[in-house]
Amino acid sequence: MKRILYIPFDHLHRNYGALKDADPKEDVIALVESERMSTGRSWHKERLFFLISSARHFAKSLEDEGFSVEYTKAPTTIDGLDEINKKYKKLPITCAEPSSFRAFNDLKTHGVTFIDNDFFLTPRPLFNQWASEQKSYLMENFYRKQRTRLNILMEGKDPVGGAWNFDKENRLPPPKKYEGPKYLEHKRDEIDKQVAKELEHTPTTAWATTRKGALAQLKNFIDNHFADFGPLEDAMTVDNWALHHSLLSPYLNNGLLHPTEVIHAAMKAFKTGSVPIESAEGFIRQVIGWREYVNGMYWFLGPDYRNNNQLAATRPLLPLFSDPSKTQMNCMKQTVTDINDRAWVHHIPRLMLLSNLALITGTNPQAFLDWMREVFIDASEWVMVPNVIGMGVHADGGQMMTKPYAAGGAYISRMSNYCKGCSYNPKLRVGDDACPFTTLYWDFLDRHKEAFAKNHRMSQQVFGLNRLSDLPELKERAQEVLEGLQKGTI
Repeated sequence: MKRILYIPFDHLHRNYGALKDADPKEDVIALVESERMSTGRSWHKERLFFLISSARHFAKSLEDEGFSVEYTKAPTTIDGLDEINKKYKKLPITCAEPSSFRAFNDLKTHGVTFIDNDFFLTPRPLFNQWASEQKSYLMENFYRKQRTRLNILMEGKDPVGGAWNFDKENRLPPPKKYEGPKYLEHKRDEIDKQVAKELEHTPTTAWATTRKGALAQLKNFIDNHFADFGPLEDAMTVDNWALHHSLLSPYLNNGLLHPTEVIHAAMKAFKTGSVPIESAEGFIRQVIGWREYVNGMYWFLGPDYRNNNQLAATRPLLPLFSDPSKTQMNCMKQTVTDINDRAWVHHIPRLMLLSNLALITGTNPQAFLDWMREVFIDASEWVMVPNVIGMGVHADGGQMMTKPYAAGGAYISRMSNYCKGCSYNPKLRVGDDACPFTTLYWDFLDRHKEAFAKNHRMSQQVFGLNRLSDLPELKERAQEVLEGLQKGTI
């Protein structure tokens, strides 16, 4: 044997990373299940089950191919690599560049040799070059460059369909009593059952833990959901936990699927004429635009970016984030229940409910970031730091986003059916039955009006404060709401 190939739990693809040129006769494969990863924080057990079972299945597939595979449990990754290293007389260790600053520094200090991380479509140096040339880091600018560079949905120099995005077509509220096609259910094998036993967890059948299952999920999306994805991608409903969302982010983020495979399948379906441009463009933008942009920004902004708190938000994490019985708000009760059940909700509840509430209540960004990292099945470090600090709670002062994503109950009422039967009225901003989102939205604007008045995208909203004849009453109600949320009574 000539070298040890270390495979992190988010590099689970045979054709990319350190494995792309691996040889069973020359390479030992090392995977480490660290206690820090499994017990270091209050991780959602569905998330742990997915990550660990996927890694064990992947190790088994490499053994079946003829590799010598060392799957080790250890206190830390470095401890595990030391243990494997002793067994193989200190062979050099190679790994594709890790996905977080911490892992990168730990492995580099340990003397691991890195090769380029090719689990994304955009090499880190290329993104750095783009970002270094920008006055502001608009995702839309990056996305258009990606479309051109990768020649996806292009007709020469022009975008297919005559527009770069079709957001206006993709903002439908949920239809009444919407069911849609059934989701795939993934059967559990002996490896799954063993992991579940160790974790003392009964997993859902929502998530695959094998490459075969991930490919089946991709096919199910393309065949049954892709065409309807776009128009309903922002909708939220109590009737259906995922609508037409792809449910592919966990597999993209742990390596079971590569973005190239996903884009190839999407473009193949689009070219048949059965998928409208608004669905094709909306989905492809998530993969080649937003996902690549967020990863690039994570590395470009540096390790200290996660500590930003430009709005000086200091409130502790609200009880409702961990216990949905601690709120009377139907939207939050439903969303947190869904997270507790499956470790997943789609991007609009994450942004316009969870993050929005953290933003307008002045919740500490790092406390909220930690919670988001722990509870979502697809919550890689590189995903959550820019998404929460930059987009979700505007803690970076506008480095990533030109405006905070704050909204009142009117948005939630328009884009969901959560408000029907709720204790609170989204149209009211004062009174006992006023929607907390509506009350706190205006209170948030008032608290930060001096800072936001200078923002051209916020000046109109701030000016709207002048039309509120009940502002003193609203501010009083806002304090009641904040105290009630803290006590778990609102």
